[in-house]
Amino acid sequence: MKTPFGSDDRGPRTGLRRMTAALLLGTALIGVPVGAVLTFDRPAVAQNQAEAPTSIVPAAPGSFAGLVRQVTPAVVNVSTTEHPSAAQMADEDEDNGGGQMRQFPPGSPFDQFFKRFFDEQQQGRRGPRGGNGGNGGGDANQVIHGAGSGFIIDPAGYIVTNNHVVKDADNITVTLNDGTVIPAKVVGTDEKTDLALLKIDTDKKLTTVEWGDSDAAQVGDWVVAVGNPFGLGGSVTAGIVSARGRDLHSGPFDDFLQIDAPINRGNSGGPSFDTSGKVIGINSAIYSPSGGSVGIGFAIPSNLAKTVIAQIREHGSVERGWLGVQIQSVTPEMAEALGLDKARGALVADVQDDSPALKAGLRQGDVITTYDGKPVGQLSDLPRLVADTTAGKTVPVEVLRNGKTESISVEIAKLPASQEKVASADESGPAVDDQLGLSLSALTPKVRREFSVPDEVEGVLVTGIRDDGPARETGVGPGDVIVRVGSESVKTPAEVAKQVKVAKEADRNAVMLLINHQGDQRFVALKLPKA
Repeated sequence: MKTPFGSDDRGPRTGLRRMTAALLLGTALIGVPVGAVLTFDRPAVAQNQAEAPTSIVPAAPGSFAGLVRQVTPAVVNVSTTEHPSAAQMADEDEDNGGGQMRQFPPGSPFDQFFKRFFDEQQQGRRGPRGGNGGNGGGDANQVIHGAGSGFIIDPAGYIVTNNHVVKDADNITVTLNDGTVIPAKVVGTDEKTDLALLKIDTDKKLTTVEWGDSDAAQVGDWVVAVGNPFGLGGSVTAGIVSARGRDLHSGPFDDFLQIDAPINRGNSGGPSFDTSGKVIGINSAIYSPSGGSVGIGFAIPSNLAKTVIAQIREHGSVERGWLGVQIQSVTPEMAEALGLDKARGALVADVQDDSPALKAGLRQGDVITTYDGKPVGQLSDLPRLVADTTAGKTVPVEVLRNGKTESISVEIAKLPASQEKVASADESGPAVDDQLGLSLSALTPKVRREFSVPDEVEGVLVTGIRDDGPARETGVGPGDVIVRVGSESVKTPAEVAKQVKVAKEADRNAVMLLINHQGDQRFVALKLPKA
């Protein structure tokens, strides 16, 4: 489904992440209401150099004028040009129905709702191809112009913006608040957090802004956004922090601040300030049915950004810690089956070969509840904690295993580039488990051939599912293989029945199943019927 907006996502498109993801890339899916568009915008231009006032804004502001005078000289316009190759043009034509938009992420059920865009002029975009000396289908006049925003963090000329603002750009220029235009170069980028660091060289005295503490930002706090919406440079808007910890599935470390200060096309890369004039967020996305602001914007929190930017400045890239597991969320049903007091932690769905997790003894089915002394309240907490860990550091990890808490020491490694995933008693024949509402079969050679189950997969095959059974709502279906029930591996329907009985005798209201679905493993919790 096409939408009437342009897009500025110049980077390679990434698929929607799986429910179980390689640690540091783990997250859970969210729904997006039909008809809404999530756009990743690019903010805008800086303003005039001015003396910073000693007092900025009162607790109950009647005006943000003092704050604006202080910070706007540090906000800049970032302009880009790109000369796409003939192959790129052809790819965009095929993907976007004529190059009018670039959708994100491709192939996902939310494809039509996710956009990353900025002010983009199509000068020469659909120009003639071929001819002019036989250039193989490209044309020198085919140029994409883009404009976003950034802000100066160091008088030496270091500027923070979004990665998607400068991705694939051939030329980048920065326009200061006084109108001075200066060429810029990319120091480094981080696609996973959508951040980039630029550098300009100038004799001008540059005004800078400081990082604030995004963790201290509370829902209801004032926030002021400065940017270049629709090319209208130097625009200032104000609102409040509407929510924290938003996961938009644009990257593995999503932890967006939601703000209602209006931001629009052209605002990407621009800062959001607290009332002390410090940057607490980098404006990155809006949620909109029309492409314009409806009061739902998203900013990368400063505490995430400043560590990434510091690494880019020092190394030119970002190094992250690696644990090496696939994880998934713990649902209330799973918590009941596992004996947890509530749904919390990150459930280990798989342990990767030759990983720190494997060497330390982490197991499939463990629930990681704390990492390096910090609680893991939900799935998204763990990837960020691990990513921030220096390679070579040994950290304590607490897990819930078979109903008991255990502490395991893990030596974190550097993230590799490649990581950057009641039945009958018949022992072999088909069976029907009335407790689970499943038809089951042992994995005989004939059954393996019929359902295309690889030889290395062990377990009990699901051959059918009852419409009114508890498995219907979990997504389990014919062709899936039950690898484990509870903490025990199973190979026959009778073994499945035995473990279900054990769970019922322990007064559990649900039972955990480890399911292999076409090579991917995940846990599901099935409710058990009352006696």
